[in-house]
Amino acid sequence: MQITRNGSQPSARGPERYFTGTVRVDPLFAANEPARALGVSVTFEPGARTAWHVHPLGQTLIVTSGRGLIQLWGKPVEEIRPGDVVWIAPGEKHWHGAAPPVAMTHIAIQEQLDGETADFMEHVDNTQYPAEAEV
Repeated sequence: MQITRNGSQPSARGPERYFTGTVRVDPLFAANEPARALGVSVTFEPGARTAWHVHPLGQTLIVTSGRGLIQLWGKPVEEIRPGDVVWIAPGEKHWHGAAPPVAMTHIAIQEQLDGETADFMEHVDNTQYPAEAEV
């Protein structure tokens, strides 16, 4: 058994190559062999978001606070709120983040495949990210 105490792992700023805006990543649990799943809590300031990306084995998001947005490639933007659970299938190109006026926090759970959990691509630009009136 392993107990990871709250506050025992340092927070990190989300790297600019993966995110637009201010994002904080707090590790929750690592993928301890033979398990492949790991989890992080991610807080997006208003307007912050991921770049477009895919996960080789999919991803589950559990929204814990605020108001967020998510979009699959070629599909409309969807709003997500606390208590919502989102499953993104393996290989589905998508982005997620906070709505324009409100921060959002979610728990992200994904599995590693050959040590990788995601493949990040181009940033979501301001023409792809909806203005408040469009959400």
